[in-house]
Amino acid sequence: MQRESNILTARISRVRQKFSCYKIDSLIFFNMNNIRYMSGFTGSDGILIIGENRTILLVDGRYITQAKLEVTCAEIIEYKDKIKGIIQAVRELNLKYIGFEAGSIAVQMYNQWSRQLLDEVLVPLGNELKLLRAYKDEAEISLMKKAAEISSAAILALTSEIKPGCSEKDVALQLEIIARQSGADQLAFEAIVAFGEKSALPHAKPTDRKIKRGDFIVIDFGVKYKGYCSDETCTFAFQELTDEQKNAYQLVQKAHDRAIAAVKAGVAAAEIDRCARNIFGEKYGMYFSHGTGHGVGLEVHEAPRLAPDSQDILEAQMVVTIEPGLYLPGFWGIRIEDTVLVKKNSCEKLTKMDKRLIIIE
Repeated sequence: MQRESNILTARISRVRQKFSCYKIDSLIFFNMNNIRYMSGFTGSDGILIIGENRTILLVDGRYITQAKLEVTCAEIIEYKDKIKGIIQAVRELNLKYIGFEAGSIAVQMYNQWSRQLLDEVLVPLGNELKLLRAYKDEAEISLMKKAAEISSAAILALTSEIKPGCSEKDVALQLEIIARQSGADQLAFEAIVAFGEKSALPHAKPTDRKIKRGDFIVIDFGVKYKGYCSDETCTFAFQELTDEQKNAYQLVQKAHDRAIAAVKAGVAAAEIDRCARNIFGEKYGMYFSHGTGHGVGLEVHEAPRLAPDSQDILEAQMVVTIEPGLYLPGFWGIRIEDTVLVKKNSCEKLTKMDKRLIIIE
């Protein structure tokens, strides 16, 4: 418990060190993942106010007992009305230049509390906070490795369960059962299971569509373990493939491998995307319709972003996905994804499935 408290205190300290850059004397967080990251509070509603010398967690009566059990690095104050609670805390801390998460508050709520803060300066922060959780400490990495271990094992176990006549929904349900039986707390996102022409939809939802000979099977799956996510995509073949499909798979695998080989601290995220995208050339380039990857942590999609227009630079201890894909509408799709830990001169794969083509008979 003391070690966790020290970690949280250090995170709050790093936020305070940015106050002078942002010209603020406090920062209000509304995003529950950010609040969990800095306080340890796992409830679904609350507000965290970090001042220059004090940190306050505001919660309503539903969470007061939970907050007292989980939070050691912030004062806990119960509010009856959220807006009044914010105003009271601002006045008690004598805050004047207040930063806040601009992307995590509704306009209606902002208007309600800003109208009462006439003597204070409100400073909206957006991009300034996007990398707040990008650096992962050893405790976070350990939890993410466990999450990846659970989800990879579930996908591997599933390969022997895919039989003629099974549907996408059957596979998705079995995946979740296996993962939960293996220790997953919940899914990181709704599992993507897509057969045949459905695999050409990057975010396909499982349906009653049954597997057919010659189908690609795209499975994009992740779990949460103690709050932290895994994310992995495997593409399998069912019984047989055409030469064109086999060649396309080899291209995606080459793009995946080339991008992973380029991952290390100091490399531009856009450069990693370019390494993958250049493999496809004119014939297939138009069929790679999304970025090459994204950060993972308390959320399955976090900063940094690996895409052509990204301005992010990879740093050691970031955790990102590498997930090139090809999608031919009406025919088939392929995506291969691993989650990797950025290191000084290379990266470490956290997800465990072999990404060579597996043909399920």
